[in-house]
Amino acid sequence: MTEYTKEELEEALRSIDSTISKCEKALPKLKDNSAQQTLLLLRIKALNISADLIKRELQQL
Repeated sequence: MTEYTKEELEEALRSIDSTISKCEKALPKLKDNSAQQTLLLLRIKALNISADLIKRELQQL
């Protein structure tokens, strides 16, 4: 597995948190049960998983 520095992980986490925020702001603008809404919900879930994994890695450093 590739090793990342603490700074790289922190920057990645900031970027992911920013993307999650932007996605959550866009969510109310989409029609309920539309393909776009479903895709965005899945994207938010994936980004949250990524953020959690980065946080776990940062705790181990």
